[in-house]
Amino acid sequence: MSILNVAAYKFVELGELVTRRASLRRRCHELDLRGTILLAEEGINLFVAGQHDNVSTLMDHLQSDPAIGPLEIKESESDYQPFTRMLVKIKQEIIAFGVDGVAPAQYTSKRIAPQELKQWLDEGRPVTLLDTRNDYEVDLGTFETAEHLNIGHFRDFPQAAQSLPDELRDQPVVTFCTGGIRCEKAAPMLEQIGFRDVYQLDGGILKYFEVAGGAHYRGDCFVFDQRVAVDAALRETDAAQCYACQAILTTEDQQSPHYVKGEHCPRCYRTSEEAMQHSIERRHAVIRKVATPLPGSEPYDRRLPLHVAGEWDGMPMVEFLHRAVPSMPPEYWQEELACGRILFAGHPVDSRRTTVAGEKFEHLLPGVVEPDVNIDIRILYEDADLVVVDKPAPLPIHPGGRFERNTLSHLMAEAYAPERLRHAHRLDANTTGLVVFARTRRVAKLVQPQFERGDVEKQYLARVIGHPAADRFDCTSAIARDPSAAGVRLPDEAGAEAHTEFEVLQRMDDGTSLLIVRPFTGRTNQIRAHLWELGLPIVGDPAYLPAGETAARQTLAPDEPAMCLHAWRLSLVHPSTRERVTFEAPHPVWANAGAEA
Repeated sequence: MSILNVAAYKFVELGELVTRRASLRRRCHELDLRGTILLAEEGINLFVAGQHDNVSTLMDHLQSDPAIGPLEIKESESDYQPFTRMLVKIKQEIIAFGVDGVAPAQYTSKRIAPQELKQWLDEGRPVTLLDTRNDYEVDLGTFETAEHLNIGHFRDFPQAAQSLPDELRDQPVVTFCTGGIRCEKAAPMLEQIGFRDVYQLDGGILKYFEVAGGAHYRGDCFVFDQRVAVDAALRETDAAQCYACQAILTTEDQQSPHYVKGEHCPRCYRTSEEAMQHSIERRHAVIRKVATPLPGSEPYDRRLPLHVAGEWDGMPMVEFLHRAVPSMPPEYWQEELACGRILFAGHPVDSRRTTVAGEKFEHLLPGVVEPDVNIDIRILYEDADLVVVDKPAPLPIHPGGRFERNTLSHLMAEAYAPERLRHAHRLDANTTGLVVFARTRRVAKLVQPQFERGDVEKQYLARVIGHPAADRFDCTSAIARDPSAAGVRLPDEAGAEAHTEFEVLQRMDDGTSLLIVRPFTGRTNQIRAHLWELGLPIVGDPAYLPAGETAARQTLAPDEPAMCLHAWRLSLVHPSTRERVTFEAPHPVWANAGAEA
């Protein structure tokens, strides 16, 4: 069955757009037509296909409307329906352009008929043919000597046209497009910016094909339906279009193993590695955007949760608060209660009340401004299950102490929203290197236990003060379960079992050494505490100091010398493939041979 395809447009002043849309929707449905009709205050633009008589009925209906009147109709035929549905839309413009003062219903440039343009070209007259179409349309075919502006959308034409050479402004310029509608705006706009002899090809390429055939034209003409392209005889060609990147595909392109209809083509196909790198680049851009300025740099009211454990049931408020946060003395909590900054259900708490197991209080900290951090976050790997990051320092992973928004977890949540990433393990704020995130709850349940059981093989790089006597050594001192008054966890016989192995890579002339560190357990501050106990404190550690000293300092400032501990390599079982995978972070500067500590 032959299908009639029609295209038409007209710039006229139209009103009652909602009523017109409803009427046209109903009429097209009754006639079993498909395609698109655009209505705007500036006119009508349509591409419609169906049985001959039904299409003719619609066109007669439109042309009988006094506001529209006669239409210049371009026709072609196909042996199938090239549109999947019928759309009637109200738009701001029937062809998006967005330039003030261009109103084709009031003024258009001079028109040149197709047969006259052919004669000009036959005679070799000096004329510039300017293709106003998008780059992927031009790739499929254009006039032999035509210029184009390499644009991806017609709304880019006005800015691109400003780059045309000044010498063209006094020469004849003929603009052309598929059916002529884009030239109704492009040609007058060229006159606005100083072009003095501008014509528009009447009826566009399709009308030229109908009247003059393919003379002086090379290739096919892109059409905006499932036919993709027609030749000079207005017959459908074998061209296809990639709906992922809009590229026009030859028969050879369509035979490529990289062409999957609706997904990708040889132009936009990426290997899994290339696709990952492309995604990572986009994530890095988002991270830079959400971290500039730092989200915690603007004052905000912070609310810290305080949960009443079972053993704290019936306890006076001050005692409970001191137990919950032992680093702050009772006098501090008495003042916070007096100032109304301890809340229950949003209301200040009376300092005389006692607790009930399971209750949840909040500590209100008004006008908080968080310390600066290093935002040079580098994503090293990404798939459907995992995201692996090379964390900079100083940067806390999760909220705590003085940090909530200036944390790795918060920045990654912003970059991957609406996903909710879950970090599978932790590093100190001052430690750089690998951090693994799970992208779903299911994946977290498979990955986090590997870290908890010690199934993950981890290697760190550390630069320490001193030269170890042996090339290989280890430490099995237990680590305190609770922090000391200075906020650090020290070796403690009654603490949690811990085991770390060390290997010397290089003894430096400055009295420091570079080590590979393999922790077999995952206690808080384990590597730092073990090296400190061995008399080999980490260079730049603000808390575990030389000569057996400690300090009540935790997070360094970004402009301070780095703490020389780096989560370099780790190996785990991938949650989907069940195969062991290894990730490695680049060496920090201080770990390179000859670098200063």
